[in-house]
Amino acid sequence: MSKTKEFLIPFVGLKLGKHHFEYQISNAFFENFDYDEFQSSDIKVSLVLDKKSNMMELDFKHKGTVNVPCDLTGEEFDLPIKGKMKLIVRFGDEFNNDNEELLILPHGEHEIDVAQYIYEMIALSVPLKRVHPGVKDGSLQTEALTKLKELTVKEQKEESKQEEDIDPRWDKLKKLLTDK
Repeated sequence: MSKTKEFLIPFVGLKLGKHHFEYQISNAFFENFDYDEFQSSDIKVSLVLDKKSNMMELDFKHKGTVNVPCDLTGEEFDLPIKGKMKLIVRFGDEFNNDNEELLILPHGEHEIDVAQYIYEMIALSVPLKRVHPGVKDGSLQTEALTKLKELTVKEQKEESKQEEDIDPRWDKLKKLLTDK
């Protein structure tokens, strides 16, 4: 992934206290990660960096929409997403990002790249099952849904026909069980 200056925060020059950063994320951002799940995206990310004398706390929040295909119909729609993430940055002898909530930077570091954390936060906030809102409320009319409804009605008719074709001798046997 190529580092972009937009997501590099030089924390050495910042005073102690809270600092606010805002980012507007589009599909160009995801291309840096070879991530092509979204047809388009419009996401606003706000980051509050709280610099303390021996550590930093980063609070990420995002809200926006991603254009994805519906898992049931294949129709594309804008899926609203939102989420938040907290990251604590400490300083140590060597770089360590094994823990998802704690990042250890070497003592000589002077900037932090937040692009990877923004990418992970957004990608993990998208639900695994993506259903078009029109499917839920019944307003979406597509060829796939029409065919699905036809097959469901046909299947229900076949089930009711099978129930009608039951041999009457079974009813007498069932009656023996209930007469006890």
